[in-house]
Amino acid sequence: MRVTTPVWAVSIAVVVMFVQAFSGPLLVALPTDDHGILVQTLSALSVTLVSLALVYAVRRFLGGQRWSGVRLTWSWSAAWQALAGLLAGAVAVMTANAFAVALSLTDWVPWWESARDVLPYLPLALAIPVLNQAFPEELLWRGHLYDTLSARLSTRAVVITVTAVFGALHIISQSGADTLAEKLLYVVMATALGFACTVARMRSGAVWMAVGVHGGFHIGLRLTPTQHAGFAAQLVLMAAALILAAWVIDMVYRARAGREPVAAPETV
Repeated sequence: MRVTTPVWAVSIAVVVMFVQAFSGPLLVALPTDDHGILVQTLSALSVTLVSLALVYAVRRFLGGQRWSGVRLTWSWSAAWQALAGLLAGAVAVMTANAFAVALSLTDWVPWWESARDVLPYLPLALAIPVLNQAFPEELLWRGHLYDTLSARLSTRAVVITVTAVFGALHIISQSGADTLAEKLLYVVMATALGFACTVARMRSGAVWMAVGVHGGFHIGLRLTPTQHAGFAAQLVLMAAALILAAWVIDMVYRARAGREPVAAPETV
């Protein structure tokens, strides 16, 4: 169908990205002025639910595609993939932050300042970025769009397209970037995150590891908060760490494939 061609598919994904990001929180914000942790959690959950509905509608009514193509099937291997991805994303950003502090580019936010208000609700605080960003964005980009483009493009073209568009959209993302240089470096970092998530999706064959990498990135940021000083250098370090994480994921799956026994040739 025409809507599944690369240009249309990417354009629709961009529209869905903005709709889910704005309409999800709006559904919760309208009835109340409260901005507490519970409302924040419900707002994040609404983004996930809106994303599920939108992606299903796009695939079912516009593209005539099966839901199975998003590769969201639940299994025990999915749980391990999500945990492995979460570890990869968290370690990448935490290592980058540690290097930034070690190089005197920035400093840690005092633990008591960052944790005193969040600590009683830590599980919810860590779940919010997963529900608000990691899951809905990966469902859309590494689930739906990856599958849609794979029907018409080579794997390399799919990886480049999904990664580049995902990263470019972050030019308007809310972040600590103030100057134009920092905003561009933020796009570079987001592109590196998208690349790591896309490699995870490509190698694992499912979307769960990509969700883990994306969620781990945000959780790592919250567990190792740093000062705003030296933000540009921190972005460069995070981008490098995420690319390294993508390389590690790729190498692990290549090594596993190399250890798989080769089937004996059939005899007549």
